[in-house]
Amino acid sequence: MSSDATVRVEGRVLKLTNLDKVLYPEFGFTKSEVIDYYTRVSPVLLPHLKDRPVTLKRYPNGVDGKWFFEKNAPEHRPDWVRTMRLESPGSSRGNETVNYVMVDELATLVWLANLAALELHVPQWTVGPRGGKRDPDLLVFDLDPGAPATVVECCRVAEQVRTVLDDDGVDAWAKTSGNKGMQVYAYAPAKDTSEYAKAVARRLAKEMPNLVVATMAKAQRTGKVFIDWSQNNPAKTTVAPYSLRARERPTVSTPLTWDEVEECQVPEELVFTADEVLERVESAGDLFGG
Repeated sequence: MSSDATVRVEGRVLKLTNLDKVLYPEFGFTKSEVIDYYTRVSPVLLPHLKDRPVTLKRYPNGVDGKWFFEKNAPEHRPDWVRTMRLESPGSSRGNETVNYVMVDELATLVWLANLAALELHVPQWTVGPRGGKRDPDLLVFDLDPGAPATVVECCRVAEQVRTVLDDDGVDAWAKTSGNKGMQVYAYAPAKDTSEYAKAVARRLAKEMPNLVVATMAKAQRTGKVFIDWSQNNPAKTTVAPYSLRARERPTVSTPLTWDEVEECQVPEELVFTADEVLERVESAGDLFGG
């Protein structure tokens, strides 16, 4: 019996393949379920991808198999998939430009899911209709716990980040990374978001030296939370809200309420799978974006 299908998505015709392939072996989560998740979450996901060039993290043989980052749009793509060629200074592959996929409709999202692009990563800036890079519109603090610290310690640090931003008149919101950490976001309060984020990180590292570090050195991170302010470098990307993660379970980078952050006492309280995120969206809508 074939596990392929031809479907029509908002007027676009797509051929879906290997729908019964298990991409999360421990959970038994198949490619068809990945496509179903991205289809159902698209009303809240697509606005956060709009005008942001997407970096794909593909797992053609599932989360236990070999994977690869893909910035350049696959050559064999439908002609209706919109792409944007942008300069890529300092590219690790020596490319002067990258032809990114722009995910601005459901059909493109479904096409990517069919490619086993489980993770979607985006920058903190957008591009204009003619390909001009705009200034960053988002600020992000990536909170990375060093064992034995967990997302619980990240929550305590996130509360302090929020306090500092609030003192500056800036609203903040949080999401899990879908992995072991979390992120705090805000609309960009300064033109140089990287310098602003660095100053906040260094301030908190000085005020909370037993809990916070603001430097890359892994040796200093044991039992502490690294505030990675460098995610605001225009060349970097962060996992998009509502993106799946390639973990043992189909966990999701999940927007949170501040009550959830403040009340978190054990890591499991902030682990959400695809089905759970769909239930959250159905009951509470989109919690991401202030």
